[in-house]
Amino acid sequence: MDSLLKHMVDMTGHRDHTMLDISVISAVQELARADQVRVLTLATVRGQIFVRPRAEIVAGEAARMVDTSYQHHPGEPVALYPALASCIARHESSAELANEAGEHTLWLPIWLGDKADTCLEIVNPTPYTSETIHVIGAIVSVYRNFQNLLDYSERDSLTGLLNRKTFDDQLSKMLAACTDQDSVTLPGEPERRHHSEEEKQWLAVVDVDHFKHVNDRFGHLYGDEVLILIANLLTSSFRAQDRVFRFGGEEFVVLLRSATLDNAKKIIERFRMNVAAHDFPQVGKVTVSVGFVSISALEPPVIILGHADQALYYAKSHGRNLVCHYDELVSGGQLQAIESNDTAEFF
Repeated sequence: MDSLLKHMVDMTGHRDHTMLDISVISAVQELARADQVRVLTLATVRGQIFVRPRAEIVAGEAARMVDTSYQHHPGEPVALYPALASCIARHESSAELANEAGEHTLWLPIWLGDKADTCLEIVNPTPYTSETIHVIGAIVSVYRNFQNLLDYSERDSLTGLLNRKTFDDQLSKMLAACTDQDSVTLPGEPERRHHSEEEKQWLAVVDVDHFKHVNDRFGHLYGDEVLILIANLLTSSFRAQDRVFRFGGEEFVVLLRSATLDNAKKIIERFRMNVAAHDFPQVGKVTVSVGFVSISALEPPVIILGHADQALYYAKSHGRNLVCHYDELVSGGQLQAIESNDTAEFF
């Protein structure tokens, strides 16, 4: 009992999803005496569910994260895990399978309403006793409730998108990860000077055109509906591995990953065209302007965001309903590069 309470205190002492994942798998592994425990991400891409590991612990070893928020590959199709696939399809609380080697695997989807985007996977050499199931169930309940609280604190209450504070945290982590990767050179490799194309990150700032006119003419209720529909179009236009935030008011920010500038521009243009083609109830047609920039670990967040804002302002002042890339504007002479200020702080 003391050990269980200790783990409960540890789990609820964090304000970060990563540390919460580490805490829950450490607790389950110790209390269930499991060979391995993993936190799995369940990602839905074009109607198909994929499974990829997010954190894991093996008996006798320390827990570790095995995935990042910006992993490009969606993972393995859930069809490779028939018992889990059936469990999710039926909205069941658990699924268990014993293989030929005698290992018993227990899957526990973490349901938040009718949706599960996280699952615990526990591998044991022996069948699970009722006492073990009871203990695991208690841990999972606390994990689910606290994960829900964390998720609520990270999201905008109107649109359901990630909020400004979460953007600040995720951009800082992304830049730190880029710096760590740049500092590592594997044996036999030439010295690294730039990210590979597969690691290119982009930041796009989105602003709804003439949004004040929408509020003034139709009222704030319809203005809020426009923001909700824009948020839905952002979610459907970008990919599962991209991150979409409501920055405040009618402004949104997207962190996306793309190998080339042309592909990044194509993805953002697709979203702009989706908005322009959408019929908004009562309001009619609405457009958006977008400024975007490549993310460099050599620049502080305030400069990266400032460059994207400059490109956005150019789009707004040159007809709106445009997508503008900062570096292209600078190289073409339409914008003047702003000097980096290392003393600037990012709030």
